Amino acid sequence: MKSIVIKNATLANGSVTDVLIDQGVVQQLGGSLKGDRVIKGDGLMLLAGFVDLHTHLREPGFEASETVLTGSKAAAVGGYTAIHAMANTNPVADNAAVVEQVHRLGVDAGYVEVRPIGAVTQGLEGNQLADLGLMNKSKAGVTVFSDDGKCVSDALVMRRALEYVKSFGGVIAQHAQEPSLTKNSTMNEGAKALKLGLTGWPAVAEAGIIARDVLLAEATGSRLHICHLSTAEAVDVVRWAKKRGINVTAEVTPHHLLLTEDAIGEYNTVYKVNPPLRTNTDVEAVRAAVADGTIDIVATDHAPHAAESKDCEWGEAAFGMTGLETAAAVVYTTLVKTGLIDWEKFQFIMSTKPAEIGGIAGHGRPIEAGSPANLVLFDPKHEVIVSGNTHSKSQNSPYIGMTLTGKVTHTIYNGRLTVTDGRLVELEGNNA
Repeated sequence: MKSIVIKNATLANGSVTDVLIDQGVVQQLGGSLKGDRVIKGDGLMLLAGFVDLHTHLREPGFEASETVLTGSKAAAVGGYTAIHAMANTNPVADNAAVVEQVHRLGVDAGYVEVRPIGAVTQGLEGNQLADLGLMNKSKAGVTVFSDDGKCVSDALVMRRALEYVKSFGGVIAQHAQEPSLTKNSTMNEGAKALKLGLTGWPAVAEAGIIARDVLLAEATGSRLHICHLSTAEAVDVVRWAKKRGINVTAEVTPHHLLLTEDAIGEYNTVYKVNPPLRTNTDVEAVRAAVADGTIDIVATDHAPHAAESKDCEWGEAAFGMTGLETAAAVVYTTLVKTGLIDWEKFQFIMSTKPAEIGGIAGHGRPIEAGSPANLVLFDPKHEVIVSGNTHSKSQNSPYIGMTLTGKVTHTIYNGRLTVTDGRLVELEGNNA
């Protein structure tokens, strides 16, 4: 493994320094440094590699949309060094065999650390608990469990899940959607839905489940994580729960930080997503909640789909958007460039806190001598018109044609460059 010196990079705290990376570790900051490769960091931010707590890699079962390899490549291009793969595969990742398969595929890909998320219930059916303990004890070491895509709507099942994972410090990540309130719903409830003749998706369907689950988390003393929070009402519930001392964390997606229901236009299916795009009031609320710490992290909910799943009538189209390759630019554009958060907060919500929630050692750490070299260089002045995904197998990006500010120039995973000058480094044996 060749040594790397990064010259004149700016850290999240504002200091400018040179960094020596060798043998997978940050060896030294400052001083007279020499390495096999020198990267000019002038004007670039050097940050802990990003960690995504919510990625759909589709494999096994839906390889036409994405694979662990292509998703890992997309993640590296987006500045990620670790991602968590959701369980809604085929077969479902509800047992040790499937999560170990996903884990092995991630190791073989080699671009990022791939951590499988296990299903909460068997087959994502919401009835019987999956093999939570066996998945935790497996080689994949699963600590996060979610039926994402479906809500664990049965309160007793949810309580038992929270009680079970408490024994090994696990966390239940809830898809907050009360199914009885969202039957046939495909977009946010309001005037826009009425105009388009679509069934509305009320905010209370999200906030109500969160209210129930934070009380269950309080009763069990267990850890609860809220996936893709999207409404002002849900922000209020989480804020109340945190003031009460309940062990709850929450995420927001890049698309819920930037886009509103108005983007749908006349049934543009690229903007059909679960939970739906909301109002400008909701966007302002979730941005403010990130700034004040109510929302802990940004997670992509990268949801790739083959073209035929989106190029169809609105009612038949799949829910979901891609997001790994553009997340950092969206977060920078909406939160840092606007002055809502600083670089230290950016690093916290993109790296430090998601690594903590997911229990991933070696990621999200402060950049100092002895820390693992999982890093990203980010150019905050680079403007780009998004033309599409470069490495995901799917092109259902909501940002195509938009101008975003910020670009990942280099990604370093375990001391090895996976992206250089904005281009993926093809690793030996991984040319798919």
